[in-house]
Amino acid sequence: MRLDKFLKVSRIIKRRTVANEACDAARVTVNGRAAKASYEVRENDVLTITLGARSLTVRVLSTKEITGKSDAAALYEVIE
Repeated sequence: MRLDKFLKVSRIIKRRTVANEACDAARVTVNGRAAKASYEVRENDVLTITLGARSLTVRVLSTKEITGKSDAAALYEVIE
């Protein structure tokens, strides 16, 4: 699954366009490297998202294409 779609489906970022813009601005890193929105997310990837003064680091647990709002948090675990 594409990085921008994963961020939207997992509800880490609410809109895919915002996720795409964050990737373009190098505010999203995967395993320590800046990643484009088209990066293919895999299980056990470590994502760091920096929006404003906040920074969130998560580990990908699953890459389901479709998930409900209540199951979205099961796609990742928060590390920091």
